[in-house]
Amino acid sequence: MYDQINNLVLRADNIVWGLPLIILLLSLGTFLTFRLKLLQVFHLPKALKYMLKDEEGGEGEVSTFGALCTALSATIGTGNIVGVATAVVAGGPGALFWMMVSAFLGMTTKYAEGLLAIKYRTVDAKGHVLGGPFYYIEHGLGTKWKPLAKMFAFFGMFAGIFGTGTFSQISGITSAVKAVFDPDSVATVNFLGRDYSICVLVTGLLITIAAAMVIIGGLKRISSFSEIVIPFMAITYVVTCLLLLILNASSIPDAFYQIFRGAFDPKAVTGGAIGSVIVVAQKGIARGIFSNEAGLGSAPIAAAAARTNEPVRQGLVTMTGNFFTIIICTMTGLCIVITDAWNPLKGLEAAEITSYAFKTGLPFPAVVSATILMLCLSFFAFTTITGWNYYAARCAEYLSNGNKTFVKVFNGLYIAALFIGPYLTADLLWNCADVFNGLMALPNLIAIFLLSPIVVSETNDYFKRLAAKMGK
Repeated sequence: MYDQINNLVLRADNIVWGLPLIILLLSLGTFLTFRLKLLQVFHLPKALKYMLKDEEGGEGEVSTFGALCTALSATIGTGNIVGVATAVVAGGPGALFWMMVSAFLGMTTKYAEGLLAIKYRTVDAKGHVLGGPFYYIEHGLGTKWKPLAKMFAFFGMFAGIFGTGTFSQISGITSAVKAVFDPDSVATVNFLGRDYSICVLVTGLLITIAAAMVIIGGLKRISSFSEIVIPFMAITYVVTCLLLLILNASSIPDAFYQIFRGAFDPKAVTGGAIGSVIVVAQKGIARGIFSNEAGLGSAPIAAAAARTNEPVRQGLVTMTGNFFTIIICTMTGLCIVITDAWNPLKGLEAAEITSYAFKTGLPFPAVVSATILMLCLSFFAFTTITGWNYYAARCAEYLSNGNKTFVKVFNGLYIAALFIGPYLTADLLWNCADVFNGLMALPNLIAIFLLSPIVVSETNDYFKRLAAKMGK
């Protein structure tokens, strides 16, 4: 029965992430890159500056940096550590190339999402900010497009509860903890008819309880938690990866060769294990969307709450999320390729792949390397759990027309899904996440394309005003 479900989800994954969606994602990113005149390159310094400084007199629920950290909390997680690993195993080193291409082009897509989130957000009588794809679809395209907004909210809700927000995140945490404390599954207990490490059971329960406490606190608690955890753990992880790369610097040129050769001639690198460029691109782009969320429609839900009145400014800040994920994903991928941890013959999966890379490439005892990864992955994944709950709960709120009981029931189901996550296989988890991510992205990508003239107009107007101000 389990194998049948897994095969069904895999077929759905192949359909959703077929050529049409891949072409749509890359085409939209390319289209916006040219229409916005390489904005992600020429205005990146300005975006990084805005990231740390709130706009004077801006209205919203959280700071600009807090909104970014909330978005990053849902982005920098297992997608950057485990997602990269599973992409390289499934598609070979070439998958990393396609991850980076989609992330670079996706910077303009994410810019458009952040801009539209501020332009079309609404504020209720209590000062509660409501924004995201459902609002820029409904208010930007008109009420006749409301079914598309409802479709986004429906798939977004399920992407949170069955995909990105719960199963894959808590599974990544429990597998990393198990790799440190019980790698050989010595201490096990029978649960639901299968034997599991006690580490998995205890960790899963503790994470579920901790997540419930943060989730109940709402956006401000999630934002405050993310502002502290994300910068610290991101720096720790980047420094660790840099150390591994410096110590294995002589292998970096060959790693890049494998990545670029594998992107266009996968058989030459994988020995025939990967059949075609389409498979490599599919795995790379699908995991790329999972890790950077460009085009998915999740980041603008957080961006809408930022204290700003300037859509373009928030669009630039939102865009930096992709910049940071490019850095972290590239480092993770290089570490995996250099140490050959991706080789399917090793039989590794999920967090085990990156853990093997750290154990092999760092000059520390294996337990120390595994512990560093465990801590980084656990904090990253935990913030992703809370960040995605915010996204999914907003989708539930829109879908139910603000019914608080419906949202509370949804949050209860979300927490229950966290408890179940560690007991599902890695392949099923990631395939589920891919399917719902793809379904969620489709209505959002259609809306961004239709609203792209407004994005270009707002951008040109902002920079004209900025130039005039600077000229005074």
